[in-house]
Amino acid sequence: MHTDLDRLRTEYARRRQSESDKALYSTFNPAYLFALQQRQRATIQMLRRRGLGSLAGKHILEIGCGSGGVLLEYLGYGTTAASLAGIDLLPARLIDGHHRLPGLALACADGQKLPFPSGHFDLVLQYTAFSSVLDLQIKANMAAEMVRVVRKPDGLILWYDFWLNPNNPHTKGICPEEIKQLFSSCNIHLRRTTLAPPITRRLVRVSWILCELLENLRLLNSHYLAIIRPN
Repeated sequence: MHTDLDRLRTEYARRRQSESDKALYSTFNPAYLFALQQRQRATIQMLRRRGLGSLAGKHILEIGCGSGGVLLEYLGYGTTAASLAGIDLLPARLIDGHHRLPGLALACADGQKLPFPSGHFDLVLQYTAFSSVLDLQIKANMAAEMVRVVRKPDGLILWYDFWLNPNNPHTKGICPEEIKQLFSSCNIHLRRTTLAPPITRRLVRVSWILCELLENLRLLNSHYLAIIRPN
């Protein structure tokens, strides 16, 4: 029986081989670089507002880590490779991650059954993993597992995902109401961020500052960044 997870594995494998996707998400692409730096800035601001000036000593898990690009970012936030872990559905992407970050704790696992004990992590991340899942029950199971493995009462879940992407039938945007339903027992702080990529691709070569101004208005932003604290 074909399941949503089978569909995900097939789609992720396709993306891994796609040269156009590689170019789209390359830091040599000005539009992607702009979005990446803006997202990093917003993340640091949200963490600082929660009293975090560094992530040194924090144990961090990413759901859907791919080849480790986001985890690599977190090394710049004060943590160490020994404190980082990630899970992904595709073994090939995890092999890429091991080459990029040798010794990192990466596991081929389904986000519905995380191979970690309860309360093990200070910070649990998901970056556009949920929008790739179309099955509502799978998303609910993943959210419950993230809450289970985060340390209480001070641990945090950091969410970054889009709310609208009509051009990709393999994804489904997640609005604030759905985030609140998935984490109904948690305290949630949301921030709308990331200027919509089609707009950024058109404007960033003309004016980086104009893109910053438009993103600060938030009206044309396509993603939500959230800090979620289990009660």
